[in-house]
Amino acid sequence: MKLAEYCGIAHSYIGEIEIGRKFPSMELIEKISKILRVEPYLFFMSGTEKSTLAEIEQVNTRMAHSSKKQLQKQIKAHIKKHISQSTTQILSEINQIIENY
Repeated sequence: MKLAEYCGIAHSYIGEIEIGRKFPSMELIEKISKILRVEPYLFFMSGTEKSTLAEIEQVNTRMAHSSKKQLQKQIKAHIKKHISQSTTQILSEINQIIENY
């Protein structure tokens, strides 16, 4: 009922959408997705597809975290190795590491 209120439509219309009797306009899909804070394409996915997408997002999050830690380790090791070098040279080499990563 709250969703219908936020969208400015009748409560029964949301029910009709839920049971497949009605199909919302793109404008309404966008409005609903903003209110629910989800991407609009998620409304068109099956449960299996949503589960697969959630698994992919979890893997991506773990990989991003792992990659960040690996990059930090590489940078720290490089700094320790070349601590006597000039700051400009160290920064240049760090930028090269980041670009190659």
